[in-house]
Amino acid sequence: QVQLVESGGGLVQPGGSLRLSCTASGSIFTIYAMSWYRQAPGKQRELVAGTTAGSTANYADFVKGRFTVSRDYAKNTVYLQMNSLKPEDTAVYYCNADLSTWPGGEPLRRTYWGQGTPVTVSS
Repeated sequence: QVQLVESGGGLVQPGGSLRLSCTASGSIFTIYAMSWYRQAPGKQRELVAGTTAGSTANYADFVKGRFTVSRDYAKNTVYLQMNSLKPEDTAVYYCNADLSTWPGGEPLRRTYWGQGTPVTVSS
């Protein structure tokens, strides 16, 4: 019913920038939060940044001052502007949405994941 589609990943040199996008589609009733996670090879998936319905943003310590998360509520889209990228930022970045759907009857709330978009920071 709900699909999250990420885009914007790729290869970038250290110090460069990328902008990731994630759009949610389907019979969405309410989006409570949208966020970005990442998973590097051999490591656990970790929270990068997120934003709530009230536009409150939160960031992991390792990206504060470099990354900016924002939402386009009309398009059900969350963005991640990544600046001053470092090699340690290399990972697959996943979009996550905490939302409710309404196919009929009462809305049902759950979390959805995108397929991920790879980001490689290397010279």
